[in-house]
Amino acid sequence: MKKEIISSSTSNENRIAITEDGKLAELFMENPQNERIIGDIYLGRVAKVIPGIKAAFIDLGFKQDAFLHFSDVGEQSDEFKNLLGIDTSDIDEEDEEEPPQQTETSQQNRSRRYELPRLERDQNIVVQITKEPVGNKGVRVTSKIAIPGRYLVFLPFENKVNASKQIQNLKEKRRLKYIVKDFKRSKSLEFGAIIRTVAENQDENAIIEDLDLLLNAWKEIEKNVKNEKAPALIYKDLSLTSSVIRDLFRGDVVKVITDSKKQYKEIISYLKVTGPDLVDKVELYKNPEPIFDVYGIEKEIQQTLNKRITLKSGGYIFIEHTEAMVVIDVNSGKYARSKDQETNSLKTNLEAAREIVRQLRLRDIGGIIVIDFIDVYDDKNKKKIYDEIKKEFKKDRAKVTVLPMSEFGIVQITRQRVRQSLIKSISETCPMCGGTGMVESSTNIIIRIERWIKRYKSQSNKLSTTKLILKVNPQVYKPLKEGTISHITRISFKYLVRMKLVEEPSLALQDFRFIRVKDNKDITGEYSN
Repeated sequence: MKKEIISSSTSNENRIAITEDGKLAELFMENPQNERIIGDIYLGRVAKVIPGIKAAFIDLGFKQDAFLHFSDVGEQSDEFKNLLGIDTSDIDEEDEEEPPQQTETSQQNRSRRYELPRLERDQNIVVQITKEPVGNKGVRVTSKIAIPGRYLVFLPFENKVNASKQIQNLKEKRRLKYIVKDFKRSKSLEFGAIIRTVAENQDENAIIEDLDLLLNAWKEIEKNVKNEKAPALIYKDLSLTSSVIRDLFRGDVVKVITDSKKQYKEIISYLKVTGPDLVDKVELYKNPEPIFDVYGIEKEIQQTLNKRITLKSGGYIFIEHTEAMVVIDVNSGKYARSKDQETNSLKTNLEAAREIVRQLRLRDIGGIIVIDFIDVYDDKNKKKIYDEIKKEFKKDRAKVTVLPMSEFGIVQITRQRVRQSLIKSISETCPMCGGTGMVESSTNIIIRIERWIKRYKSQSNKLSTTKLILKVNPQVYKPLKEGTISHITRISFKYLVRMKLVEEPSLALQDFRFIRVKDNKDITGEYSN
């Protein structure tokens, strides 16, 4: 598989595309309204502790308090707690261990300690953002701090050294672990680390340099904790460009190309320290034509706004977002290459499975996903579709759970949600339809206008000669004026109300305004439901 990283920058926005065999697979965007905050570390203040939902809310200085689940509260050293101003003198270490013979009460106490970590209102706490705000939900945070480097993830409050499961050579795993453990011994330090996949076969000096950088970053955080007042940002993760290069630029990437000189220098500077062997793969794009147009990326981005995605076979998939989940429907369209319906359905479903996984990654859709495939009746064919989905998801870095196809042809998926989906990042809710995709008919709007007039006549003591101005959207103005005797004229005679109809393009389709001419007052709300 040919993998490329393509970056496009403007004065206000930075976009990075990951392509696989020439097709867009992932897209990262950063602009003033969509700034990257995952990985940032804050000195926060506990605003609320709610045992009923096993969570606390942390004030980070955002509009909404951050959500901290009790399961994301990690144990921190007494030395660090003292930096935070938390008194640890009243904690009896021996009480943390249960005696060998546990009573029912002691087991309950132990459970209670696990469920209710030592959090109190107004207490200072250091947390790291793990999920961006989605919809009405604020950011999600953890106090289990993890600082990623090029080859390692530094865990200041742990003491274990683990290696990525993707490193399958046991001898290489032992070598890498020894380098880290030996570094700890030489410095008389206690910390944990996860050795990343890209560390495999790297020189010892490269690993140690990465450790030194991470250790210095942590010392800076400790300094900021001591000097800053909550809430405060105490560690900013790398920029979007550097973080993508750090996390995704591996041996399987054949090329990194950017149209920004500043970004090119930033990437080269970072790689000279962390991956000198990769410098030759970085290119500066100099052509006048937009880079995303040349690689066909801009067109694919625009297609992510479409609910309907056409398949090469002639079938199509339809993606529908709801409040609780994302529902995807697979349709055969005009595809009928074989006379055997089961064969046709299987081929369309397999093609759809590949495209659906690509769309989920590209659009960064998370949460619960339900796919309604075309009916297949052979259990072997159902398994083929399930296996195809599982195979495609191996390319996905997000955590995914896929259930086997049900007897109704339904596949249920849960996918880790870390940030807003792409479609929400580049679009807004339609002011006309409110996001439903449907608008009220002009006929129904006219009926509502007539109801308003009826209510006005029955509730007011105004004389029939009182004159009103009715302002409506142009789409409603037209049907109100149609006919030999217009609709608005018939309503005026029926209720004995003098009205002047006015087009108001600024009004939403479903809205209308009644203005009393005498004092130029908007009286719409006075006689609404």
